[in-house]
This record gives sequence, structure tokens and C-alpha cells, in this order.
Amino acid sequence: MQEKLEILAREHQELNQRLADPVVSADHNEVIRISQRLAEIKPVVDTWEAWRSAVDSLDEAHQILADSADPELRQLAQDELDGLKSEVERLEGELQIHLTPTDPNDDKNIVLEIRAGTGGDEAGLFAADLYRMYLRFAERERWNVSELERSESGIGGIREVIAVVEGHGAYSRLKFESGVHRVQRIPETESQGRIHTSAVTVAILPEADEIDVEIDSNDLRIDTFRSQGAGGQHVNTTDSAIRITHIPTGLVVSCQDEKSQHKNKAKALRVLRARLQEHFESEAHAERAAERKGLVGSGDRSERIRTYNFPQNRVTDHRINLTLHKLDQVIEGSLDELFAALAAADMAERLANPGE
Repeated sequence: MQEKLEILAREHQELNQRLADPVVSADHNEVIRISQRLAEIKPVVDTWEAWRSAVDSLDEAHQILADSADPELRQLAQDELDGLKSEVERLEGELQIHLTPTDPNDDKNIVLEIRAGTGGDEAGLFAADLYRMYLRFAERERWNVSELERSESGIGGIREVIAVVEGHGAYSRLKFESGVHRVQRIPETESQGRIHTSAVTVAILPEADEIDVEIDSNDLRIDTFRSQGAGGQHVNTTDSAIRITHIPTGLVVSCQDEKSQHKNKAKALRVLRARLQEHFESEAHAERAAERKGLVGSGDRSERIRTYNFPQNRVTDHRINLTLHKLDQVIEGSLDELFAALAAADMAERLANPGE
């Protein structure tokens, strides 16, 4: 850690010197690049300097206790000792967090996929509830949600919905939502008051750029078909909907949200890139994932991650053994407490296993 910090401190000094160079300061793009990098490393360098100062003060207090015969000076050093020890430990913890690698996808937009699982109509209704929960959270965060595809059930539920969520930190906040969400409640159609259990799968995919995933047009089969559902007369008279099949992997994406065939194709390709990136990353990390599963789970859609118990107003996240008796608030989009606990558990796991 010491070596990394020294390298960052030197880089910080060199970047400041470059900004003072008249030739560099005349290059607007270079100034922006340097300023962005300085903003990234300055908190680390500042924390390290504060840690070094605290360590020097701690060493000085120990030296006074060891060498001084002045009782007042010794008492002053003893009084400072506990506070300095705590400060050094706090700053060491901050440095560890600063130096823990972040997820490169954290700042990306996401593709949100929700599908009803076991439970029939009740699963579809809960899928609609979860979708509304995420929409309300996105609204609070001032993110933009663009729906790409929706398949509804006959009683107001959702069989499947796919949407792109655009906003700062979308993936970092929602990435732990992938998996099976289980609901326990009494359906409106249940005459005897029995609690039913249903399940919905959620997938959170970081949106992939063209640079991240290059798609060969020869690997694609593109079909057009007539849009179904709401949208007016136009969608019933033109083949504006798009279905794209990635032949090598067999992945299929459809989009009929827009009246324009061109826009539907562009949206479908966004989803396809995200799914391809997930597909390739899953293959690359399959062996490591089999050896060790992270504290907040692998993100596998087959893994049960959370239970929503409506009769008890309880939501339980099974990965971190967290139970909140405020399901009524959670289902309305109040997810901050849940997300903060998941992020803290993830950070603790990465600090405990820095090489993995």
C-alpha cells in the first residue's frame, strides 16, 4: 500500500506541475484530462498526508512518554495518545477504501430486465410491483427510464419488461438487484386467505458501448414484424417492430416501443450489446465464481436474493441477513437503506479479499 501511495503522490505533484506549464495550459482538452485525474487522486493523497501527520504526532507522543521526566508534558502526551491512535486507524481504513479497485461499470447506464417466474398471475402482478418500485426510485434519483419492450398478463401484471435506465451511478446503485425476488402475500383472488409464494427474476446489465462489445453485422439476423398492443393505428399498419438474433450465441432481442423501425433497431442493439457483454463476462469468470461466491451473491438470476412478506410488512435480503419491517416504504421506492447495506457488505468483502 505504501508503494501505491507514493506513486500517487508523485503523480499528483507531476500533474500540478504540468498544469502550471504554459504550453499544457493552452491545450483545453489536456487541461480537462489532467484536472479529471487530479480530482480522482487528490482525496487519496490528502488522506495519506493526514495519515502521515497523525503517525508523526503519535510517534512524538510515544517519544515524550519514553524520554521526558516532566510530569505535565508526559500527561499531555498520554492524553493525546488514545485520540491519535484512533485517528491513525480511521485514516488507514479510509486509505484501504480509496485503494480498493472500483467496479469499472459503476458509472454506466443499465438495461433492466424483469420477468415473472413461478406463481402464475400473482407472479405477473408482483413483476409489475417491482417495476413500479424501480421506476419510483429512478424518479427520485432523476434518472431517465426508456422502456424497450413489455409483455403484459391479462389482469394488469407483467410477464416481461425491458428498459434502459440512464443516470449517474445507475449501475453502482442497482447492480445488486440481479436475482430471484420472492413475494409472500394473499392474492386478491384468494377466497380463503391463504398466503401464496411467487417469484420474479430481475437482471441488471451494464450498458455496453460499441468499444466494449463489437458486433459483426454478419453475425446478426434482423427480422421485422408488426407491433402489437398500444400505440394507435400506426403500429397496426407497419412492420416497425424489430427482432435481432445474434447467431453465434443464439441471443434474441426484440423492440417495438417506437413507431420508427430505425429507432427500434438502435434500441434493440443497445440491449444486445449489454447481454453479449454479460454473456462473455460470465464465461470468463465462471471458473472463479465456482471457487468463491461473493458476500452479496454472484448476481446469478437463479439465485434467490430477497423475500417480500406483505402480511408482516417485512423485506429480507438473504445475502446479508438484513431484515427491514418497512416493506410498505420499500415497495414505494425507498431503497436507500437497503442499497447502502449491500454496498457496505460488498466493500467489506473486497477489503477482506483484496486480491480476488
